[in-house]
Amino acid sequence: MTPITEVEGRRLSLSNLDKVLYPATGTTKGEVLHYYAATASGVLLAHLRDRPVSFLRYPDGPEGQLFFTKNPPPRTPSWVRRAPVPHHGSEPSEQVVVQDLPSLMWAANLVVEFHTPQWRAEAPAVADRLVFDLDPGAPATVVECCRVALWLRERLAEDGLPAYGKTSGAKGLHLLVPIVPTDSAVVSAYAKGLAVRAEQELADLVVHRMRKALRPGKVFVDFSQNAAAKTTATPYTLRARAEPAVSAPVTWAEIEGCRSPGDLVFLADDMAARLDRHGDLLAPLCDPEERRPLPA
Repeated sequence: MTPITEVEGRRLSLSNLDKVLYPATGTTKGEVLHYYAATASGVLLAHLRDRPVSFLRYPDGPEGQLFFTKNPPPRTPSWVRRAPVPHHGSEPSEQVVVQDLPSLMWAANLVVEFHTPQWRAEAPAVADRLVFDLDPGAPATVVECCRVALWLRERLAEDGLPAYGKTSGAKGLHLLVPIVPTDSAVVSAYAKGLAVRAEQELADLVVHRMRKALRPGKVFVDFSQNAAAKTTATPYTLRARAEPAVSAPVTWAEIEGCRSPGDLVFLADDMAARLDRHGDLLAPLCDPEERRPLPA
């Protein structure tokens, strides 16, 4: 029988807990759920709260079928919050908003990556975060992404904007900036300007266009995730990779000291100790007092 668990007064059916989702490490679905409940919930929920969630589902592990969904899955409980999300030229759709531990565990039981936009449900297309997705083209790695991140940190600081880093949980690095709520189109234009400037000043290292032919050996500075319709892997989400890699916040000292791709790989089992040591390195993103205006 499927076990029934009560989480903060909500009854949940948690299925296939012994199923191995990550064969490389033998990590089971039960261990994935434990990571979200015991380790990540206290910090992940702060970054999910009030944001419509998109799911990348991988119910049979990263080697099985992967599919992206924005709509609430079938049999979504009535107590899981939904929010209308507008679409250009069409009627709004509904998406899930993960507000509490029961909703988080219900979603985690589906085996998902969590992806969120840079804006909140009450203010669609008005971003309170700016993001750069630094994506290396082989043979470049996250080591080269760190060099670009340091350059971007300096340019952002010149504009009065503090930047915070996290691993993508895949090959690259994300930089995030808390900003005064601003139209997503304006944020995208600012981010594109910095990406273009990075390519001009670091021509041997950076490309700002997505064309694959341009990317070998360089870091693609992807500014497009600031568009209202785009999403980014939420901090602390597990990724559908060979191992249970986390999109993990990192310190600037770790970015400065990165010499090997393995230096910035963090798995689910690493996160409890990191949280004990650092707390939530991305907490300023959730603090309205930390938001700064984009330059005029």
